[in-house]
This record gives sequence, structure tokens and C-alpha cells, in this order.
Amino acid sequence: MLKLRCGLAPPPESVSSDVQTLNKLSDQQFSALTEIIFSFVTEPTESERLLSQLGDFAAQNEMSPAPLKNIVKSVLLVPNGALKMNLTADQVKTDFITLGLSEEKAGCFADQWKAHSAALSRLAVGQTLTVNQLVDMEWKFGVTTGSSELQKVGSIFLQLKLVIKKGIKSENVYIELTLPQFYDFLHEMERARTSLECFS
Repeated sequence: MLKLRCGLAPPPESVSSDVQTLNKLSDQQFSALTEIIFSFVTEPTESERLLSQLGDFAAQNEMSPAPLKNIVKSVLLVPNGALKMNLTADQVKTDFITLGLSEEKAGCFADQWKAHSAALSRLAVGQTLTVNQLVDMEWKFGVTTGSSELQKVGSIFLQLKLVIKKGIKSENVYIELTLPQFYDFLHEMERARTSLECFS
């Protein structure tokens, strides 16, 4: 069984046959196809542009567009998994060699991975931060007016209701903080905002 670092274990059988088809491409064709793939990987919202570029590539190289789309789907499994696992270019190269891609072509893909590393890092951070997305927040302050502990009377607290999107579902999370805890929370949020601004 193939063991890949990008998390495909085991990869679908079609991936190996698609990789063997990639080996049949000339170096120039493979390099052009790799550029098309990376223009999509770094901007995944541009699926229409990808389909258009693949259509042009198929026409220029006298290939059928449908099998080419399947090959690209198979190839995209590795970079998508590699982004999630934060793999280096050498690890991506090793995964492609494990799948049966020639060392030269795997090296070409790894070179593109290095060349686009900054954009890929930003994309990985963006994916990480949208896993549990904060959709809504409600809050209210309160003052403790009665308690069995005298020192707690008159203390200020904050109740938060966070609505977090987890995949396709939303979940309510309830938190109660004392005033010092709230200030600590606020300080951490400011630090997180500053860190995010560094990446944008």
C-alpha cells in the first residue's frame, strides 16, 4: 500500500494511471500543464479559468479535454493534501515519485511549489482560519448582586454567545468571563488581529 505524506492513504487507483499518463507528456507540455495547475492552486476560486486553460491546452496538444480534466483532478489531490499537512517542496516531490511520476517531472512540480511558496502559505493560513468561522456574537455585562461568597458581590462579569460555523453546521458556544478574563480575552483578540494583518 502506498504511504503518502500528503494524507492520501491509499490514493484512488485512478491516480496511478493518471500519473503514468503524465509521464508520457513532453517536458515542455508537463511544464505548461504545471503552470496551469499552480495558477489554480494559488487562486482556487478561478475554476472557470482553469477549465478554459485546460481546453486551450488540450486543443494545442491534440488531446481530449475530458481525460485531461481527470488527470488534473488526480494531480490536485497531492497539492491540496500537501497544503493541509504543510509539506515542503521536497516532500511533495517524494509523494509524486511514490505515485509513479518520473523524478524529473516530480522535480519540475517541486520547483513550482518552491516558486509559489509565499502564495501557498497565505492560502494554507486562510484555510486554517476558516475551519471554525465566527458568524455572530452576542454579549451582555452583568453585576453579581447576591452570592454565598461576600467578595463576589458587586463583581462584574460578561456573558458571550458565539455562533461558530463548523463546516455546514452552526454551533452556539456560551462563555462567561470575569472582568480581568475579559480584558485578557480582548488582548488576545488584538494580538490575533495584528498577526492576521501581517499575512494580508
